Amino acid sequence: MNARLVFNLLGKALGIEGILMLPSVLVALVYGGGDWDGLLIAAAVAASAGFLLSFMVKPRNENLRAREGLAVVALIWLTMSLFGALPFYIERAIPRYVDCFFECVSGFTTTGSTILTDVEALPKGLLFWRSFTHWVGGLGVLVLSLALLPHVGAGAHHLLKAESPGPSPGKLMPRIGKSSRTLYQLYLGMSLLMFLILMACGMDWYDALIHMFGAAGTGGFSNYNMSVGHFASPAIDFVIGTFMLLFGINFSLYFLLLRGKFRQSLRSEEMWVYLGIVGISVLLISLAILPGLGNWWEALRQGYFQVASIITTTGYATVDFHLWPQFARCLLALLMLLGACAGSTGGGIKIVRVTVLGKSVAREIKRCIRPRSVVTVKMDGNALEEETIGQIQVFFFAYLLVIALAALVVSLDGFSLEVNLTAALATLSNVGPGLGMIGPTGNFSSFSDLSKVVLSLCMLIGRLEIYPILILLAPSSWRKN
Repeated sequence: MNARLVFNLLGKALGIEGILMLPSVLVALVYGGGDWDGLLIAAAVAASAGFLLSFMVKPRNENLRAREGLAVVALIWLTMSLFGALPFYIERAIPRYVDCFFECVSGFTTTGSTILTDVEALPKGLLFWRSFTHWVGGLGVLVLSLALLPHVGAGAHHLLKAESPGPSPGKLMPRIGKSSRTLYQLYLGMSLLMFLILMACGMDWYDALIHMFGAAGTGGFSNYNMSVGHFASPAIDFVIGTFMLLFGINFSLYFLLLRGKFRQSLRSEEMWVYLGIVGISVLLISLAILPGLGNWWEALRQGYFQVASIITTTGYATVDFHLWPQFARCLLALLMLLGACAGSTGGGIKIVRVTVLGKSVAREIKRCIRPRSVVTVKMDGNALEEETIGQIQVFFFAYLLVIALAALVVSLDGFSLEVNLTAALATLSNVGPGLGMIGPTGNFSSFSDLSKVVLSLCMLIGRLEIYPILILLAPSSWRKN
């Protein structure tokens, strides 16, 4: 492995993280909080470490191979989380570092799980940094592309492949750098539009930014203990719910729309499956909770927001859905597993993979009926290669295996099966809340340090789609040849 190149790129990423902490320092100063110094110290530490790595560790060559691409992405997310936890620890807002690390990993991976029992007790600057990590994490592939790709030449696509949330990143333009800038502009434009609409709905600038960060990154951190339910506003519920769904759609489709290719963008099979699942789930959950509410409008309002939040793996809540009927809770757990579209800021297995798996099952049934028939699996009218189908099947197995192993380790804490399974599922799928004591009104503070570390790894594994983290653990990845 070209370790010098890996650590050089890691240093550049840490330098960027130090700069990204500065807006939080300004917020702390604006609100007169005493947390500005902790944020500034953490920013200086991250920037200094980044300077030392990037300027003192010079690579002998800049040939980035596949394993370096996977390794550097995994190391960047891990190291940025370690340094990003420093403001909470320095200010003693979260006294134990393992809890600070859990909170920061949850932020950067856009998970939204928390160990905080009283979110509103944190100073404004720290809360801003906590939510800003969502926006940075949702933008992860673009930040890495814009900041690092110009330095790695022909190996750029390995970074993109390691970071891209889905089976295969679509080619928007001939040059990766130009594609990244285009996606960055789309992400920034949609975020700004949401911010302005939330302001028009009555939020102040701080609340609007916090909840825009969470929805755009599909993360789910709020600055209120009751999450979005704090506002008790149908208009705000609808705006945040709709934007969560929009950020859960493949960004390449927005690019096609901007270029006037409406027919091509509307032919996306994954998008229609995604919207179909959302529509059916909203209807079923609304029917399930209607007897307890006695009001169709309120049932649809609650169903729409919670479905949008869970399938996009955001994790915002307007009600405690742990109190819903068992059917509604089971359906939400299934949506946690499915996740959003590939190429979006959402997590989970991804709709495109689930669609291919479903078509593979249908093909096997047809083969059983007509053994000599030749049946291909198609997406958007194009036949998929058997290798691609095999990779998706292996990914699905690995995904379930990680959930099972994580739930097994967490079970050592003695909690219920429901809590153990949904804790593993919610963190690996980057959803945030689970069921039971880790529901929308609960938190992860009761877990042991071992469980918190395991669940933090689940968040990283889920955000990076399993393989980059496993690459770090493979001894062969670190050999020179």
